[in-house]
Amino acid sequence: MIIGIPKEIKNHEYRVGMPPSGVEVLVAAGHTVYVETKAGEGTGIPDKDFEVAGAKILPKAKDVFDKSEMIIKIKEPLDPEFSLLRKEQILFTYLHLAGDEKLTHRLLETNCIGIAYETMEDEKGELPLLVPMSEVAGRLAIVEGAKYMQKTFGGRGIFLGGVPGVKPAKVLILGAGVVGKHAAQMAVGLGAEVTIMTRNVDRLRELDLAYQGRLKTIKLTPWNIRDAVKDADLVICGILMTGAKAPWVITRDMLKTMKKGAVIVDVSIDQGGCCETSKPTSHSEPIYEVDGVIHYCVANMPGCVPRTSTFALTNETLPYALELANKGWKKACKESKMLRTGLNVCMGKLTCKPVADVFKIPYTPAEQLLK
Repeated sequence: MIIGIPKEIKNHEYRVGMPPSGVEVLVAAGHTVYVETKAGEGTGIPDKDFEVAGAKILPKAKDVFDKSEMIIKIKEPLDPEFSLLRKEQILFTYLHLAGDEKLTHRLLETNCIGIAYETMEDEKGELPLLVPMSEVAGRLAIVEGAKYMQKTFGGRGIFLGGVPGVKPAKVLILGAGVVGKHAAQMAVGLGAEVTIMTRNVDRLRELDLAYQGRLKTIKLTPWNIRDAVKDADLVICGILMTGAKAPWVITRDMLKTMKKGAVIVDVSIDQGGCCETSKPTSHSEPIYEVDGVIHYCVANMPGCVPRTSTFALTNETLPYALELANKGWKKACKESKMLRTGLNVCMGKLTCKPVADVFKIPYTPAEQLLK
C-alpha cells in the first residue's frame, strides 16, 4: 500500500503522524511511504531521518495526498485538506466528530474511509489509542492549570502546592478515567488539595485505596458538583463518552458561584466540552474569561509536547496502521473489532452511532458496508 504522512496544519500542532521508527516498519513490510517535507520539524525530526527509514520526501501536502492510498495524521482535516481527500482513501487519525457537526458533514462529502483513533475499542471496552494522549493531556492539564492560576494571567495568584505555612490550591477533577487519574497523580504529587469525582463508586474505592487519604473521592452528581466548584481554585474536566458528545456537568449558573480567577481546564473539549461555557481555543490563544472564571479549552493539548506525544502515540497506532496496509481497510475491519469500531465514516455513510445520534444524521452499521 502507498501511505502518506502530511505535515499537520492545526494551530501549534507540532506532532507528526508517524516517526521514522514507524516508517521503517511499514517500509520493511513492503509498503511505500511518502512524507511531506518538514512534517517532523516540530518534533525535532529532520527529513533525512525519514529518508534513512525508507520514506520518500515530497514538497507539498497535495503531492502526498494525491499519491497515497492511506493518510496517517494526528488531527482531523482542516479546510485546506478536505479537497485533497478522495473516494475510498483511508484517513487514519483522531477525528472527534461528536464535537463538530460541520467537520462530520464535510468528511462525509469526501467519500473517504475515516478511521478514528479515539473510538477504536478493544474486547474489554477500553480505548487503547486514546490512552497515550489522555495520559499526556491529564498531566498537562495540571501544569497548564497551575500556570493560569498565576496573577500574570488573571488567576487568583495561588501556587498549586502552597508552601510551608500556607494552604495549597484546591483542585477538583471531574471524571476518573485516564485523564482524571493522571491529573490526580500530578496534582497530588505537586502538593495540591485534590478532590476527584466520578459516577463509578468502584473506581473511587480503587483511588481511595491507592492514595491512602491523600485525595478526596466524591460521587459525581449535579448536587455535589455545584457544592464543590464553589471552593475550587482549579477544575479539570475529563469526562468521556466513547464517540459521543461530552455531557455538560458545569452550567453557566455554577460559574457565578465560583471564585473570581478560578481556572477551568476542559480536556473534554475535543468532544464538545463538559462546561456549558466551553469553546475550543488554540495554543496561540489558549484562554478566555466568563463570569470571572478563566477557561482553558485547547483542543490539541498534547501538541505542545510533540516529541513525547508522537512516540507515545506511535507505540499504539503502528500495529493497526500495519494491519490496514497489509490487508486493506475492508478485510482489516472485518477481522479486527478495534478497527471496525474505529470506522466513523465510510464512502459517504456515517458509521458511528453516537455521532449520528447527536447530529440526527442517518446511521449505517459498519457491518453492512463490510459484506
